[in-house]
Amino acid sequence: MPIPVHALAHRPLTVEAVAELVALPYVSPVDEGDEAAVEAELRRRGWQSEDLVCESFRTGHGHVLCSDAFSPFGELKARAFLVFGEVYPVDPDDEGMVNGTWLNGDMEGWEQLPGWRGWRPATGQDCETVLARAAGVVAEVIGAAPERALVSAHTTGPGPALTHRVWRTPAHALILGPRADEGPYGYLAHLQLSSTPLTCASDLPAATTRESRAIRESPTTRDTPTARETPTVGQTVTVGQTAADGQALADRITAHTNW
Repeated sequence: MPIPVHALAHRPLTVEAVAELVALPYVSPVDEGDEAAVEAELRRRGWQSEDLVCESFRTGHGHVLCSDAFSPFGELKARAFLVFGEVYPVDPDDEGMVNGTWLNGDMEGWEQLPGWRGWRPATGQDCETVLARAAGVVAEVIGAAPERALVSAHTTGPGPALTHRVWRTPAHALILGPRADEGPYGYLAHLQLSSTPLTCASDLPAATTRESRAIRESPTTRDTPTARETPTVGQTVTVGQTAADGQALADRITAHTNW
């Protein structure tokens, strides 16, 4: 039975949006101390300040981007997070909140962004569909399927375990998946694509032969996850891995995506 969520809002990732994120560390640097230069670059790209996430920008493609640096342009050592979805999960362990809608007002801010759509209610499967379609876009830009995949709630609080997918460029990790909003009460969750220097965490844990084969055979553009990638409630599942291996991968993903 699908796991319910109170609300889901998202704007689909596009090839152009992913390519812009991947290129950000390598563009001409813009000194964050030069506010006029930063503002000029924002105007040139069609970006603007956004209040839904502290010190963030709404890109010209309509997604919300935040970075370790005030100016994310040409910063090889800075992390950048591109938010393309927001989830209001149901907490099955909190009986008083199962049918609560007290954060719908916060979700409205996301739903009202230009080009965003909202669903109330939704399910964990709807979230997986959004992530799977986004994975197809990232794979198109990178030219490869993800190196690793993990179904886990390790990076979020309440709500369904969802799929994280990991790619690597020569200097950065690209991780697609959920991440705790850390906003009101830490209850909401982002669906995001993060671009972080590989030095943010230890190297990617070795994959098992079974996992590598499963990822190669699993289409990233599918609309729904396969049964082997769908966890039972409260379970952390990897594709063809032991629990210990999955924990190592979950820890690495958390180190890269922890704002």
